Amino acid sequence: MAVCLLGFAPKTPKTSGNPIFEGWYADPEIRIFNDTFWVFPTYSDKYNKQVFFDVFSSTDLVSWHKHAHVMDTSDITWAWRAMWAPSVVEKQGKYYFFFGANDIQSNAEKGGIGVAVADHPGGPYRDYLGKPLVDQFHNGAQPIDQFVFQDKNGQYYLIYGGWGHCNIAQLNADFTGFIPFNDGSTFKEITPEGYVEGSFMFHRNGKYYFMWSEGGWTGPDYSVAYAIADSPLGPFQRIGKIVQQDAQIATGAGHHSVMKVPGKDKWYIAYHRRPLGQTDGNARQVCLENMYFDKNGRIKTVVLTNTGVKRTRIKKGLSQNKQ
Repeated sequence: MAVCLLGFAPKTPKTSGNPIFEGWYADPEIRIFNDTFWVFPTYSDKYNKQVFFDVFSSTDLVSWHKHAHVMDTSDITWAWRAMWAPSVVEKQGKYYFFFGANDIQSNAEKGGIGVAVADHPGGPYRDYLGKPLVDQFHNGAQPIDQFVFQDKNGQYYLIYGGWGHCNIAQLNADFTGFIPFNDGSTFKEITPEGYVEGSFMFHRNGKYYFMWSEGGWTGPDYSVAYAIADSPLGPFQRIGKIVQQDAQIATGAGHHSVMKVPGKDKWYIAYHRRPLGQTDGNARQVCLENMYFDKNGRIKTVVLTNTGVKRTRIKKGLSQNKQ
């Protein structure tokens, strides 16, 4: 317990530290809503215990507030285990929470990618569709690890996939289904070399950066790689890895998201990693680092740290909800 001596309150740290909050969590998506930073992670445990979501918020990237059990399987009638990798977007005052559930292994099983909705990013979230949004293996992609990307023209895309395949699809206006592409297809495969899971996309200086995790999520080869294209549909040619474990800091670093500070060309990357000495695959923690680009727009190798990032606040009125 912190003790206040001679009337002086304990000083707030100047950096976030890593992990940025306590507990076993993974697959973090970091977003900005209403001048506040939000992290939406997976609760990391055995699949039959991984049945709820906690959410974390901060106004400065240093002090984090936990919003416990914003959604669990009692809120989603078709989900019963293995809920993970949320992606959250705001549209017209509502917050849409995309998630995977049940870790289905075939089209005969019930589960896949679902959607929940709330009036606040901290929940509570309720089932939006009463069924999965994606419940089949299209182009060989397991329906997991979903990310929602909004393009410059306002179009929202669902980018997802496991088992070494990644699909992109155009979401319709109310997120209840999809809009076919001009060629009549609904799910287009955009899988780059080395892709395993953990899709993420952002736009910078006219280019689309597609990122993913490769290697095994419980092993030392788990990492983050990326590609660049002129369109969200690719083609994406793998450039290389930018996040890997550091034997002096942590192991199994991967499954990330990226955030840009509104009004600045300043970027952060959130990811999970395993503490040194931990062998439990579910012993994962959420961390935050600075992310930099070189003069040619290539992402520099991310340096894993224990200090994390400096205190940062969003200038009022500049909050962005897009990536």
